Amino acid sequence: MRPKLKRMTRAPAIWVAVALIAAPAAWAQSAKLNLSYLGTLADRADEVVDVTLDGATLRFAEKFMEADEDEKDDAEFFQLIKKLSGIYVKSFEFSKPGEYSEADVEAIRAQLRGSAWTKFVNVQSRRDRERDEIYLMTDPSGKINLGLAILVAEPRELTVVNIVGPIDVEHLAQLEGKMGVPDLDLKSGKSGGHHEAH
Repeated sequence: MRPKLKRMTRAPAIWVAVALIAAPAAWAQSAKLNLSYLGTLADRADEVVDVTLDGATLRFAEKFMEADEDEKDDAEFFQLIKKLSGIYVKSFEFSKPGEYSEADVEAIRAQLRGSAWTKFVNVQSRRDRERDEIYLMTDPSGKINLGLAILVAEPRELTVVNIVGPIDVEHLAQLEGKMGVPDLDLKSGKSGGHHEAH
């Protein structure tokens, strides 16, 4: 009976180890937002940018950039995307205001209200009716960045960028204007915003 008892006592330890290994993966998966419902806006938009880079497609982008690695900026960009597991962009430009609803925007914000997400840039313009928001997701320790989200809402434009993987504001500036990521003038400090914790 002892061998059987030994196997039984070892089993919980095995499951605990599996749980510890799986926990970071499960946490990291939540850094990816559900943007699929925004696809319904495409029929109303004059211009649509839809970028999905993950898995094989992201690795292909790495190889494509490798040829230009001699350029300093491209080399830094190449090193950045090597660490990422996903880049997702949904951007819609409309001919007139009112083509997307506040509910569309709130559905995005609802996913960013968890304790793991922190809004650290919030720029509002009442005159232009524009709002720029940037959120950062960290691991439970708060020391490792797991993902980033950008939400830009204007009367005739809606853009959402979701980056999954270790990234910070300094690295985000390297992604501006590339792979569908909008130019937020982070290098010049235009989107200074203020820090808001959830």
